[in-house]
Amino acid sequence: MTPLKPIIITDLFYKLDAKLIEVLESLSDDDWHKPTIAPLWNVKDIAAHLLDTNIRAIAGGRDNYAGIQAENINSYQDLVAFLNKLNADWVNACKRMSPKLLIEFLATTGKQFCDYITQLNPDDKAKFSVAWAGEEESKMWFHIAREYTEKFHHQQQIRLAVGKDDELYTKEFYWPHLETSMRALPHHYRAVSANDGDAITFVITCEGGGTWNLYYTNNQWMLVQENAAQPISKITIDGTIAWRLFTKGISKNAAQNHVTIEGKQAIGEKIFDMLAVMA
Repeated sequence: MTPLKPIIITDLFYKLDAKLIEVLESLSDDDWHKPTIAPLWNVKDIAAHLLDTNIRAIAGGRDNYAGIQAENINSYQDLVAFLNKLNADWVNACKRMSPKLLIEFLATTGKQFCDYITQLNPDDKAKFSVAWAGEEESKMWFHIAREYTEKFHHQQQIRLAVGKDDELYTKEFYWPHLETSMRALPHHYRAVSANDGDAITFVITCEGGGTWNLYYTNNQWMLVQENAAQPISKITIDGTIAWRLFTKGISKNAAQNHVTIEGKQAIGEKIFDMLAVMA
């Protein structure tokens, strides 16, 4: 079995950021206040969070500035709680910022973010591991890809709220998000027992979708490039809700209407609990 290849997508950040500025500049005054699928946050709040994403990466990565230190982090949930508070504090402070100023700051810091990301060596050790994939240490390429998923799904939250989400479901923009998010599968299915050689197939529809295969070998699950001839379970997910499913953007009950499971149902249904974000 051949493991999946690293995801190298640094140049794509410039294009994704350009799409963000484009959609934000198209918003009406009312659009900025529309609710989103992110609890408690409207469109403007998510735009503010994306600004924070840029600033934290530039300050912490490029400038090696620690800022607010995490203390008493003894578990995954401690880390999530710390990050949630950081996010909430920033978004609340940005409520005094006008949409025009927010766009200007996003354009400026977005370029600085992209310039920084493109200078990183994908084979280096990342400062922060990709915890939702179960890694205690991650390569830089995975950290970079994780940053892409953050920028992608938050922009999609904005676009979904204003009815302009179709534009990012392309192979160019959507597939890298999915290819990264699906790296959570081996960790997510780690407690599911199987026979050596068993496989689970995941299909995500739409132009930017694809097929991913999880194989059980040497007492563990691994994502591989080979297709499964006879998977014990095949899960097909509507592409328009896949990113929402992996980012707590849709309830399990609502998602079930957009997912079909063939073969072992219990194994297939486990996909409804998978997350590819810190939550």
